Amino acid sequence: MKSALLRYRVLAYLVGVMLLVLVFVAVPLHYLRDSPGLSQIVSPIHGFLFFVYVLVTFDLSRYTKWSLPRTLLIMISGTIPFMSFVMEHKVNAEVTAELAAQTGELAT
Repeated sequence: MKSALLRYRVLAYLVGVMLLVLVFVAVPLHYLRDSPGLSQIVSPIHGFLFFVYVLVTFDLSRYTKWSLPRTLLIMISGTIPFMSFVMEHKVNAEVTAELAAQTGELAT
């Protein structure tokens, strides 16, 4: 489960950063400066990373036995600016605590 959590954390950050670049840099440049170049690059990258994020989130949900609504909520957090960072922090704390409880160690 640790490797699934690590994959989730990396993808959550990547999707979050790419979404911020898309929403706050690429799209304004596209529409305010009539410069679609960055948007044409960042949009497909974010789309691909979001798809991988959904797969990785689903993989982690199998290990943690999350309900379908919880899994979908975590997946959707990748579409809201800054929310993937918040959700990653929350998921990391919960899964780390769960892992610590399983092994009888203190969560770090």
